[in-house]
Amino acid sequence: MEIGEETKGAALLLTLNGRLDSNTAPGLEAVLPARIEQQETTIIDLSHVSYVSSAGLRVLLKGAKTARATHRHLILSGLSASVREVFDISGFSSIFAIEPDIDAALRAVG
Repeated sequence: MEIGEETKGAALLLTLNGRLDSNTAPGLEAVLPARIEQQETTIIDLSHVSYVSSAGLRVLLKGAKTARATHRHLILSGLSASVREVFDISGFSSIFAIEPDIDAALRAVG
């Protein structure tokens, strides 16, 4: 999985590309907490993620906990139908702010 980083206004945009599973989740886990702590708002673009496993959900959940503990915002955007289904079935849709695309995520933070 590839992780791209870009500043969009006051937000940090992390763009993930590939599968977020037990093989790739450690790479995201290594960078996500520090990125969340460094920026008021972090947007994770999942539009190029084809699959999220329980290991991927765990890393994202840890990110949400870091955001809450440090009074930061974490927004997920661009979930495909299959990835959104994983979030809905697991109940994670109620934990995260989820927007349809990056522009909507940026508007959500003002």
